[in-house]
Amino acid sequence: MFTEAYLDIIRYMEMGGDVLWYIAGLVCFMWTLIFERLWYFHSPQDEHKKVLFDATTKWEGRAERSSWSAHQVRDGIISEGAGRIAGSLSMIETCVALCPLFGLLGTVTGMIEVFNAMAVQGGNARSMAAGVSMATIPTMSGMIAALSGMVGTTYLKRKVESETRRLEASLLLDH
Repeated sequence: MFTEAYLDIIRYMEMGGDVLWYIAGLVCFMWTLIFERLWYFHSPQDEHKKVLFDATTKWEGRAERSSWSAHQVRDGIISEGAGRIAGSLSMIETCVALCPLFGLLGTVTGMIEVFNAMAVQGGNARSMAAGVSMATIPTMSGMIAALSGMVGTTYLKRKVESETRRLEASLLLDH
């Protein structure tokens, strides 16, 4: 069963050309970052709770919390905490944006194969079909990869926003 699946994957990668390997690498990297953020929020070590606790402790340790400078310190604590909460989210979003671009790169290289086949073999339909396949498979793969990344990114964005609001709410101002 595993051998058959492996061979199917290899055949698919050969049909789509070398660009598919780059897309596969990008998808592995993207999902590694997504799983890291999921682990951050749901880890048994409570890494995220430590960030919230540290920020709250830092704020509550201040004797004065109502002046303009105290507001600036609070904003700095929130900004630092939000950066730690977001983690690699911007890198994940970049990977999602790159997936369709790599797919388009595969389209261009596949079309070059089609034109090369036409020039060498005078429009042989069989060789042109291989080039067209090499042009469409990476496009589809890049779009599917981007869609899968969008699922993870959407969840993480919502989680980051809600946890950042939670951090802001925990740092109470004195009036």
